[in-house]
Amino acid sequence: MGEESGEKSRPVIERAIESISSLISLSHSIKSFSVKWQLIRNKLDELYSRISAVENLDSDVDPSLSSLVKAILCSLKECHCLASRCLNVSYSGKLLMQSDLDVISGKFDRHVRNLSLIYSAGILSHGFAIVVSKPSCRACRDDIRFYIRDLLTRMKIGDVEMKRQALIKLNESMEEDGRYTKMVIEISDMVNMLVEFLDSEMGIQEEACKAMLLISGFDLYKPVLIRSCVVGPLVRVLENGNCVGREASARCLMKLTENSENAWSISAHGGVAALLKICTCGEFSGELIASSCGVLRNLGGVEEIKRYMIEEDMVSTFIKLIGSKDEIVQVNSIDLLSSMCSRDEQSREILVREGGIQELVLVADPNSLSSSKAKEMALRAIHNLCFGSVSYLNALMNSQFLVHLQYLLRNGEASVQESALKVTYRMCSLPMEEVKRIMGDAGFMLELVRFLDAKSLNVREIASEALYGLLSVPKNRKKFLQDDGNISYILELLDQEEMRNEKSDLGDTKLLISILMSLTRCNRARRKISASGYLKSIEKLAERKDSDAKKLVKKLSKNRFRTILGSIWHS
Repeated sequence: MGEESGEKSRPVIERAIESISSLISLSHSIKSFSVKWQLIRNKLDELYSRISAVENLDSDVDPSLSSLVKAILCSLKECHCLASRCLNVSYSGKLLMQSDLDVISGKFDRHVRNLSLIYSAGILSHGFAIVVSKPSCRACRDDIRFYIRDLLTRMKIGDVEMKRQALIKLNESMEEDGRYTKMVIEISDMVNMLVEFLDSEMGIQEEACKAMLLISGFDLYKPVLIRSCVVGPLVRVLENGNCVGREASARCLMKLTENSENAWSISAHGGVAALLKICTCGEFSGELIASSCGVLRNLGGVEEIKRYMIEEDMVSTFIKLIGSKDEIVQVNSIDLLSSMCSRDEQSREILVREGGIQELVLVADPNSLSSSKAKEMALRAIHNLCFGSVSYLNALMNSQFLVHLQYLLRNGEASVQESALKVTYRMCSLPMEEVKRIMGDAGFMLELVRFLDAKSLNVREIASEALYGLLSVPKNRKKFLQDDGNISYILELLDQEEMRNEKSDLGDTKLLISILMSLTRCNRARRKISASGYLKSIEKLAERKDSDAKKLVKKLSKNRFRTILGSIWHS
């Protein structure tokens, strides 16, 4: 008897699903009673999801379900009739039609409640196989909504495994297409259910964390998560979840705390202590530690939270993380320290005292196993942290840093070279002649000259200004002029720039002229420029009202006048 009932019920369920789909599609064409039809559509969506949950049931269907579906079919037929009358405006009166629509809406409401009662009685067993066809990439909005509502129903009424499978399918859909994420936000109760799942069994909790991470990837949806009180459950996962759940939770919190307004919410739920514990223990995965550093970096923008981290001696902990063999831990810990210490003298002093500068220099060492990204981050941190006082600079100079810096300028990847160039410029800008002299002796001027013809205007400007800083030292000027090719090369570049910018802005010719002006403090340089074939290019620049070029021409003219006088005097 049960087998016969099951065989007969399946076509009934299929007809009900087809009828609901057809009715929803038809209702979108109705212009009258739009509010009431919207309410009916919402109930039809719910009905569709709940009936779809048993469409693929591989065991006998309970007779009570079969009977209920037949009743639903009758109500759907009645609703189709009302829809046709509204569409054709063939009803006798508005008040009567409104009453009929209220009645049919109430029937659908009862059908939904009755289905819930049947589900709660255990009709869906653990062996229920989820075979849901995901809409194609060209699917319309309604198809996507049906699919998400179907998954929501399974999350509501299914056992643990069914819920987990539904979450997996949901995450796969959101990962592939942002429209599914948007629909999750739009469907009532969906986000709240995902938040509840964060306190569920490990398998469900893990998938719920992944879902939250995907949603938090959209700035527009972050406030929805915050309003749904997601922070507390995420912190609890961070404290007690499995490895995958913790990693997803930390990454989600990192995205949510990009807005500093959410920082206090993390702190209020004990999140700061949980994050610090992860960074301190050393037994967690590199991904989790790195993400925790990322969250703490965002939280460090709040002065009280930063003070708490300093009081807990976390600067020392983060310095140790710089030595990690895991690239992402190195990068994120350097970023965190740079953020904490750049505007805080107390934490910067701890950084120097605890050997933080030496650790950064070790990462920048060309012979280290650190990645280019880690080297780039280390150079940025050195640029931001090591020039606040003489003691910081001494710690840097005593760590063989100049040797590493010069090598990276010459042989590093493009991004590393640029970071190294910025640090070089910073050092050349210091009002410390001894440092510039050491850099001149080490051969930095030659490295900087190579960048004067770089494709990037920004790189050319930084290199020019750095070279100008080194040439302010007399010893460096003499060393630079020992190679006649140096000044000839700068004159050649100036000539190229003058031709290139003849009908436009002056570009970076000003920087090259500034270098020449610095060199003209030496008689040898003045004679070299005056005797070169590039003097006309400089005079053309002066004619174009370039004040720096005028000063240079004036200085060279005085030199030529003195030379003429000298020759007359000696004759």
